[in-house]
Amino acid sequence: MKNIFIISLIIFSQSILAQQNKTYTTAVAPKKLGFGLKAGVNFANVSNAGDINAESRTGFMAGAFLSPQFNQGQGFRSEIIFSQQGYNFKSNTNTGKVTLNYLLFPQLYTFNLGKVVQLQIGGQLALLVNAVADSLNTINGYNAYSKARDYYNTLDYGMAAGFELYPSKGMIIGARYNLSFAKTYKDESDYPVAPIPSFIPPKGTNAKNNVVQVFAGYRF
Repeated sequence: MKNIFIISLIIFSQSILAQQNKTYTTAVAPKKLGFGLKAGVNFANVSNAGDINAESRTGFMAGAFLSPQFNQGQGFRSEIIFSQQGYNFKSNTNTGKVTLNYLLFPQLYTFNLGKVVQLQIGGQLALLVNAVADSLNTINGYNAYSKARDYYNTLDYGMAAGFELYPSKGMIIGARYNLSFAKTYKDESDYPVAPIPSFIPPKGTNAKNNVVQVFAGYRF
């Protein structure tokens, strides 16, 4: 029920942004369409997973965006981002890393502070593309590492907030923090029938993705 409420809240907030976008569009013409490309580095982790000593790991991100600007420095940002996330794990004598590849769909409200700084905040949906654990170990003949995707939820959602700097015409430098509200792992009852592998925290762990992104790009 909690997840349904949060998803509904995000969808509702996006509909409000869309309606505001429509209102601005009918009132004033956009100053710029703001199409652009960006790429950068992720510093990713999962929270509340200390039992497997989860540590942050570095990945990459890349994507495209539309960011129409209106009067008084306000605007909107729609993006599609490929985001390589995950974590390093250590359990007993087994260590390794998990790579979680997501497609992110941020929908953000933007506000310019002069011509150089832009603040951004809004909701974000994400879809898990695949999950890879870097071990070939087997557990009682079952290679859980080759089926790592079966332990993670496909849908993720949360909020994103950050800023961008525009040091010269078209150039973008920025940073953003993505905070997930959804559980990263499936309920244990939905796991494959096998011993829980060492890259999965114990039963009842409410782990969530959190990512810091640092990026550069170009706005056309």
